Amino acid sequence: MKILVATEKPFARKAVEGIGAIVAEAGYEVVLLEKYTDKAQLLEAVVDVDGLIIRSDKVTSEVVDAAKNLKIVVRAGAGYDNVDLAACSARGIVVMNTPGQNSNAVAELAIGMMIFMARNKFTPGTGTELKGKRLGIHAYGNVGRLVGRCGKALGMEVSAYDPFITDAAYFEAEGVRKVDSVEELYSTADYVSIHIPATPQTKGSIGYELLKGMPKGATIINTARKEVIDEAGLMQVLTEREDMKYATDVAAECQVELDEKFGKRVFATAKKMGAETAEANINAGLAAARQAVGYLKDGITKFQVNK
Repeated sequence: MKILVATEKPFARKAVEGIGAIVAEAGYEVVLLEKYTDKAQLLEAVVDVDGLIIRSDKVTSEVVDAAKNLKIVVRAGAGYDNVDLAACSARGIVVMNTPGQNSNAVAELAIGMMIFMARNKFTPGTGTELKGKRLGIHAYGNVGRLVGRCGKALGMEVSAYDPFITDAAYFEAEGVRKVDSVEELYSTADYVSIHIPATPQTKGSIGYELLKGMPKGATIINTARKEVIDEAGLMQVLTEREDMKYATDVAAECQVELDEKFGKRVFATAKKMGAETAEANINAGLAAARQAVGYLKDGITKFQVNK
């Protein structure tokens, strides 16, 4: 069997070596398509492979149609909106992600962005401290939990909202206050760190009505997906509320306009950087390889996302 590692953005060399070792130990062949620039290269490479490991690469219906033997796709990372799940499901192809492998990298970036914005993007002038401020975490999964722990270590008061976790004891064990509505979270937090996925229910869900009631001097940190933000609503609230700030790891469609209008009060990374650490890169790559082999060898579907 063959497993293709296709990466427009290359894995760390240590990750590639580790993936190769895991695949070889299983008795399979690994094929590496690295830093390709033409989609035709991917279409040609997937023709006879059984497994596919990707990072940000798009697995479209066209790719699925070309991959005649494909049985599994593993996205090395948490998000999987770059994979056409319907096309894969129609062919009986299992799709997995690698939750938790990038979590620490994203959490550290979120905290770093809070400090960056609190200190006025490291430009001259009086900033503020995080200690004593209220941190609200929107979605309390792998990343959200780590952000909460970091916030508490910095002396922040932490609360969280997650409609899929109903047991208050789960939050209390971490010293985190559970809130019962997204409105309560935003209205009681000096900083909100967003960690929700982009789904039909969440896209555009964070907008004017939710943001306008945030406390004076509030800052929104988005290391999730740009699609969850209602950009028109964000623009309106930043216009009306000169005290508010917004920092994102996923530049808005209107980022140029945001930068021009609001200057120090907004920030976007040059590209999505949440998982851009050597450690996260290696962790996700090795996990993806183990999951691909586990499925092909033993039918393990623990992290399947297209059930």
